[in-house]
Amino acid sequence: MTRRIVKSIRGLSPVIATVILVSVTIVVAVAVSHWMGGIAGLYTRFEKVEITSCYAVKNSTFYEVTVELKNSGSADATISYVLINGKPYDEYPSGNITIRALPMSLPLGTSGEVYLDIDTDLFEPGTTLDLKFHSAAGKDYPQMLALP
Repeated sequence: MTRRIVKSIRGLSPVIATVILVSVTIVVAVAVSHWMGGIAGLYTRFEKVEITSCYAVKNSTFYEVTVELKNSGSADATISYVLINGKPYDEYPSGNITIRALPMSLPLGTSGEVYLDIDTDLFEPGTTLDLKFHSAAGKDYPQMLALP
């Protein structure tokens, strides 16, 4: 009788041992990759600003340009200045261009508006403006706009 008990106690077969070893390895690899992905996400944040609308209205003495910006990236963005036709707005003659709401901070997922008041003597109706919004991170966000 003792002989039968000893014969029935056996170790794991090599196939079962291999399956267990592979499954444990896969579980550990998935856990490590998930953990490393969380760490990498902290260091790979980026800003992405979208221009959702841009239009100009002509008043008696100036064009009022309204530009709506939205931050759809994974980090906060700050718009520091605007280039108009390749020149910073403050290089135009004094008083011809006024910009409201700059510098503008755009936290994650928020929108904001920038207003430009451009003297009608500076540009003729129908002129296309090349606006570039420059962020503190060094990125440019261009927009073309035809004045009415």
